[in-house]
Amino acid sequence: MNTRNVRNLNATGFTLIEVMITVAIIAILAAVALPSYFDYVTRSRFVEAKTSLVDMRTRLEQFFLDNRTYPAAAANCVPATTVPAGAGNINLPANSKFFAVECTTMGPAAYTITAKGIDSMAKFDFTIDQANVRKTTDAKAGWTKSDTCWISRKNGDC
Repeated sequence: MNTRNVRNLNATGFTLIEVMITVAIIAILAAVALPSYFDYVTRSRFVEAKTSLVDMRTRLEQFFLDNRTYPAAAANCVPATTVPAGAGNINLPANSKFFAVECTTMGPAAYTITAKGIDSMAKFDFTIDQANVRKTTDAKAGWTKSDTCWISRKNGDC
């Protein structure tokens, strides 16, 4: 018997069709999983804004308890690295990676604080006021805004 014409029955490996099916399955799984992952990452970054707003609200309420008034102007909200010039100033929370906190409205009896998204979180704006009314005033396309809460999901759930 000629050994050159006999096939090796112990050959191993993958056929092209098996490799293509495996690649197709991985692509389908990635197409399903990646959008969910990116939404999860976005939602996890909301914590920074919410924490900063609650922190700032606490500072303003402490100021109110001490002085029976809120700071008179938005200019009284100064960065945390700035030493307050007088008793009428409130230090903003330390710089954040994804949100910038600012006093957008200030008066003796009312205030509104806003956390505006930076870089990848741009277009997300959260606010809180003296009555503890929480709003999502701006959101990226595909996300729902809310006049009653800070959103935590795309559909506007709080």
